[in-house]
Amino acid sequence: MLAEPSATQITLCINGSAHALRIEPRVSLLDALREYLDLTGTKKGCNQGACGACTVLVNGDRILSCLALAVQYQGADITTIEGLAANEALHPLQVAFVEHDGFQCGYCTPGQICSAVGMIREFNDGLPSAVTNDVTSGIMDFSDEEIKERMSGNLCRCGAYVGICATIRDAFASEVKR
Repeated sequence: MLAEPSATQITLCINGSAHALRIEPRVSLLDALREYLDLTGTKKGCNQGACGACTVLVNGDRILSCLALAVQYQGADITTIEGLAANEALHPLQVAFVEHDGFQCGYCTPGQICSAVGMIREFNDGLPSAVTNDVTSGIMDFSDEEIKERMSGNLCRCGAYVGICATIRDAFASEVKR
């Protein structure tokens, strides 16, 4: 007879608030967000880390929450799509997605937005991608090719990639460090 997994008490800091949870150690961060905390903006797409619909930010870095165990992130600052807005005002990228029709069905949009927020941080920190021309120069071009490569882990089944790329470019044009 197999023993039942024992639940453990954890506290997660999500969108600036502490949340105490009693969960089994095998619960993914995605399931903790959706099933235990009712934060349903983060989507479960493939549940295998292949689609990016579950992307959230942890200490500013983008991660796939379906592949992460919730217990790993005690003490970390977790930001979901719900936490990007400030004082009831949407994040500039959320506004841009609406203004530029950067989505169709919208299912992948929360993951796309969280990934893009993390992506611009990586770009501004000087982290090269597979298409960065000269990784030694420290100067990167915020091109469509660079955006597409950096966002390639986020799939859109509707094929709204042109709108997504344009939305990201417009929303972050003033934030890009060159």
